Amino acid sequence: MAQGKDIVTLVGTKRRKYLAENLQAADVKLTKEDLARIDALVPRESVAGLRYPAEHMGMVANR
Repeated sequence: MAQGKDIVTLVGTKRRKYLAENLQAADVKLTKEDLARIDALVPRESVAGLRYPAEHMGMVANR
């Protein structure tokens, strides 16, 4: 969320008891140094694109 207003956090859990814990992630504040370190470890261009290879997307979309 520190990356911009176009970033949306999707909270997911199988257990209701973990929902409040997961929602606390919205309160985490990353510094510029934190973001620079993350970008150095995982460049943004490496996380862009489809979640699954194109040949597997048909299997996911049919469910």
